[in-house]
Amino acid sequence: MYEYFLGQVTDVTPGYVVIEVSGIGYKVLTANPYRYQVGQTDVKMYIHQAVSDNGMSLFGFFDADEKALFEKLLGVSGIGPKSALAILANNDHAGLIQAINQENATYLTSFPGVGKKTAQQIVLDLKGKLNDLNVDVTGQTALEVEAPAVDGALADALAALEALGYSKADVKKVTKKLETFSQTQASDTNALLSEGLRLLMKK
Repeated sequence: MYEYFLGQVTDVTPGYVVIEVSGIGYKVLTANPYRYQVGQTDVKMYIHQAVSDNGMSLFGFFDADEKALFEKLLGVSGIGPKSALAILANNDHAGLIQAINQENATYLTSFPGVGKKTAQQIVLDLKGKLNDLNVDVTGQTALEVEAPAVDGALADALAALEALGYSKADVKKVTKKLETFSQTQASDTNALLSEGLRLLMKK
């Protein structure tokens, strides 16, 4: 029904953003909400609408290719919208495509909600079928907007990791490293979330 929204970001939370279009605020689930800033205008967000027994949800993406990647993941048996979004949260989308083409199931099982069987299904369904996507290797961070350093940035990043489906135990394992990272290299939520995802992919 929707292809994209063009509007102003009015709220940013660990699991979603609100984008206002013509006076209507839409709650949109995104892999990394902190690439957006409250008050940011003329934001073009590609949209996938999912309808389930629990209602309707909107998922937002940086560009049409990112949306297409999400929808191809949804076509895999065992992958729901939440799992597909968690997979896209990893910055290295080109690496994801490479892992699928190389049948690297171990890499794929590092995502929340993806077991060995589902990883094998991803490879079976998508190997060689994603090369036509113009996917930026920076993925979710491709929007050239720097998130401001705010109080509670680390807490927001940890909450965003849990919203993507990572367990409290897994998030706790990387918390100390993220605390160090925030003190030595970066303190904005976007950078902390990206680093948290990188650490969780290595565990």
